[in-house]
Amino acid sequence: MLTSSTRLLRLLSLLQTRSHWMGPELAERLEEHPRTLRRDIDRLRQLGYPVQASSGVAGGYAFRAGQALPPLLLDDEEALAVSIALRTATAGAVGGIEEAALRALVKLEQAMPLRLREQVDALRSTILPLDRTGPVVEASLLATLASACRDQLRLIFSYEDGKGRATQRSVEPQGVVHTGMRWYLVAWDCDRGDWRTFRIDRMVAKPEVGAHFVPRPGPDGGDLKAYVTRSITVAPHPDQARVVLHAPYAEMARRIPQSAGVVTTLAEGQQCQLECAASDALVFWLMALDVEFEVLAPTSLQQRLRVAGERALRCASALTSKGS
Repeated sequence: MLTSSTRLLRLLSLLQTRSHWMGPELAERLEEHPRTLRRDIDRLRQLGYPVQASSGVAGGYAFRAGQALPPLLLDDEEALAVSIALRTATAGAVGGIEEAALRALVKLEQAMPLRLREQVDALRSTILPLDRTGPVVEASLLATLASACRDQLRLIFSYEDGKGRATQRSVEPQGVVHTGMRWYLVAWDCDRGDWRTFRIDRMVAKPEVGAHFVPRPGPDGGDLKAYVTRSITVAPHPDQARVVLHAPYAEMARRIPQSAGVVTTLAEGQQCQLECAASDALVFWLMALDVEFEVLAPTSLQQRLRVAGERALRCASALTSKGS
């Protein structure tokens, strides 16, 4: 039997994960009787949390707009993590949050114990962010997209392709993914009847939020990161490479960035397969991995590797001749 305080904390946590909860669904999730739920809702209101109730078929509970963030308790490691994240926020790919990050950082470090402040200062002197190379996306746009994904609301927006041609898109958003360089929206394209990835920086204006939709199973079994990786590294390129790497999957998955290609396990994890664009850069990356590999496709990649290998041998032979 959960104590009243524990129930209130669980209820508060759940209410903050969605914009609206159906009453029976919330009671079932909390494993408590609807009457107990109503009493706990009243207790939250008495504590200053304005929970809104609605009746009818679609009735339920929700925080009213403008609800303040409740106080948070951070342990030492969490406080350090938040401080580092705030300091590096201006070097990220999200615009419009620099001043807010600075204000939050001032509040956080003002309340920090001296021992933590010294650790933060040490990290500050050693962590040097590089300049941004990817496009910047406004935080307000990301918030709109994330809210639409959470609340299952359709989006309508104008989108530019790689050649600058704009089209109107109506989508059912599934999730927002960051690859380290760019932000992508994964969504069901209502007009094309298929899943699509959209570069968020190519949205011409802020999307229009539409009606509610019933979510469908996501692509790649719901693994949106894998879907985006495949979409931007394999699908757009007509000349696709498949290479078997004779090295453990765990090691190669760690060394090969997701933005470079899709790595899948073979031979119970003792080998793996890399799928990516058969570009000239792939020749360099395969040699730099310093592992044995076998090119399955295409033959043009095999030829480029042969040419690169012969060139390397000629250069090495020339150096040997000069040395003798």
